[in-house]
Amino acid sequence: MSKLILSLCFFLPVLVIAQNRDKKAIAAYLDQQAPKYEDIAKKIWEYAEVGYQEEKSSALLQATLQQEGFTVKAGIAGIPTAFVASYGSGQPVIGILAEYDALPGLSQVAEPEQKAIQEGGAGHGCGHNLFGTASVAAAISVKNWLKDHNGKGTIRVYGCPAEEGGSGKVYMVREGLFNDVNAVLHWHPGNDNSAAILPWLSNKNAKFRFYGVSAHAAGSPDKGRSALDGVEAMDYMVNMMREHVPQETRIHYVITKGGDAPNVVPAFAEVYYYVRHPDMQVVKDVWERLVKAAEGAAMGTGTKMNYEVIGGVYNMLPNETLSKIMDTNLRQVGGFTYTSAEREFARRIQSTLVDRSKIPNLDTASATVRPFTLDKQEAIGSSDVADVSWITPTAGITTATFVPGSSGHSWQNVAAAGSSIGAKGMMVAAKTIAFTAYDLFNDPATLEKANAELKKRQGPTFKYEAMLGDRAPALDYRKK
Repeated sequence: MSKLILSLCFFLPVLVIAQNRDKKAIAAYLDQQAPKYEDIAKKIWEYAEVGYQEEKSSALLQATLQQEGFTVKAGIAGIPTAFVASYGSGQPVIGILAEYDALPGLSQVAEPEQKAIQEGGAGHGCGHNLFGTASVAAAISVKNWLKDHNGKGTIRVYGCPAEEGGSGKVYMVREGLFNDVNAVLHWHPGNDNSAAILPWLSNKNAKFRFYGVSAHAAGSPDKGRSALDGVEAMDYMVNMMREHVPQETRIHYVITKGGDAPNVVPAFAEVYYYVRHPDMQVVKDVWERLVKAAEGAAMGTGTKMNYEVIGGVYNMLPNETLSKIMDTNLRQVGGFTYTSAEREFARRIQSTLVDRSKIPNLDTASATVRPFTLDKQEAIGSSDVADVSWITPTAGITTATFVPGSSGHSWQNVAAAGSSIGAKGMMVAAKTIAFTAYDLFNDPATLEKANAELKKRQGPTFKYEAMLGDRAPALDYRKK
């Protein structure tokens, strides 16, 4: 026993020294290559390609990985802009998610005042230009370590299109592309640095299409049947339904087509609906009522209706085992401080915010890491990362790429995502993901523990069935 203790006393410090040395090398590479990755992120920011149309963004990330020795398979799961890039062989397999889709209607220059590059154009209001780039940078830095140390295992990057409403990862999960993965790491641009577990909402969405009969609105209105009446009748019934659904439910919609001229009874109209809730079963139940409202609206207005499910995702399944490791590494990496120019940029952004009463301190938000918590917070959104989390142990972080106090999906976020502030936060994420992947490659016991936690949270009867059913990817959902 004493020999064993002596052996451990010698071995553990040596192991810690090796880990510190390796992580310093990973960080040094990322620091040295930061300008290169900032340039890649800025190009994707300029491309500003919406869901399933990210041809140039996807190609740029694929080319970057191929140049570093990754084997790339493109056009996976029936999605032209999706890809999987792998380096190494065998177990463990550590996956890193990369997103790169922009949002419609958010075109914005990288300046602290609202000004579109192209009126009506798209913009990276969720910072996915940073997301995809940091994930690729992290994977390449881990690849370097595997290569230099003849490490065993596989690092794999998943190029994931159309997170914004298109549920791209769901098709990849449905295809079984994550079935052999031991752990998945991801991140998201945000207003602060945190590894806290976010209770993302389950979500289902669809476009409801009503078909009527056109007629002269003044000369022969009796001969017409308004498709817009069908949309408005549905909206009215759904809005009344809000009083009678669980309070955590979120229902939102936009009329995407309402007709072309007031004096023509619209023969076609379309409304795009989302339903969200922390429990996927509640989403399914509310969805059935939503469909009945649409059917009733069509019946009452003498129109016909059909709907196309565009996307649907699970609620996020937390993995405390992996999240705590990410939190440790995020704290090791730390945040960053603003330059005087960045501080002026951020203050000008904050001056444009509607609610300036509770704006966080600039330096505190970027330079510190929020306390790690497992407590349920207020759920704020949905992501197709959640479907991945039900299949393999998954954990993520947010980093301070946006100006504190700014809202998601805003022109302010587009401006920050194209600035040096976004680039600095991006490299914090790249280092944290790389450090965490390194730890997992060197700790099979943790991977086993994370998998055991996953199985427990899934429950004994769990069987994955996509919320969007067996439909093919909605490749045209962003096309006008």
